[in-house]
Amino acid sequence: MGKIKAWAKKLKQQIFVLYFAYKDERVPWYAKIFSICVVAYAFSPIDLIPDFIPILGYLDDVLIVPLGILFALKMIPTEVRSECEEKAKEMMKNGKPKNWVVGSLIILFWCIILLWVILKVYQIFN
Repeated sequence: MGKIKAWAKKLKQQIFVLYFAYKDERVPWYAKIFSICVVAYAFSPIDLIPDFIPILGYLDDVLIVPLGILFALKMIPTEVRSECEEKAKEMMKNGKPKNWVVGSLIILFWCIILLWVILKVYQIFN
């Protein structure tokens, strides 16, 4: 169980590395877009595959998020990644900040998607 906790803590730290890298000007635009998508998905309460679906529900938590983190980290220049890792370690040690603006944007994003899906389903049945 200790290995799983250490793995989860490392993933969390890497998500913060991506967050800090997103803010750095030296990171290419495509890496920023991919990184912020991974961060938003990781922190989003809504999953691509709902957790109540047996086995498949946790597939995104075990595979999709770590693979997204891996690919995003490879897109970030080594020097920037090292600096961001230090910032993430420091932040994890001091406790993570609460960013209500980003949280609100993520919720708004998912509400817009949900509204769009509802409208499409309504159009199909009418």
